[in-house]
Amino acid sequence: MSYDLAVWEGERPPNDKAANETFKELYDRYIGGEEEKIPPTERIAAYVAALLDRWCDLSEDEDDTSPWSTSPLIGEAAGALIYFPMRWSMAAEASDYAANLAASMGLICYDRQEERLRP
Repeated sequence: MSYDLAVWEGERPPNDKAANETFKELYDRYIGGEEEKIPPTERIAAYVAALLDRWCDLSEDEDDTSPWSTSPLIGEAAGALIYFPMRWSMAAEASDYAANLAASMGLICYDRQEERLRP
């Protein structure tokens, strides 16, 4: 079981319902379609790099300390969106860090489990 966050570039939606709609639109555009995957934007790539500065990529995790449930983490990013899973056992700490990091970088963070904007 994993815990999923979505982080994207753009205007912050006014409420959680609008954020859910925005997430769905971005997911369909960048990830869910059958078209060739678009490389992540510079800001999303920088966000992923900052996450990996805190915890290593799962493929490099020899000590079982990484919260990520997929590897490479950058592989979950496309265009202006990253939608990524993390291990449930580390979700509280990792999702808090990821949400605060996104905010500090001017990105939007949406929690798919709680269906709400963070922070």
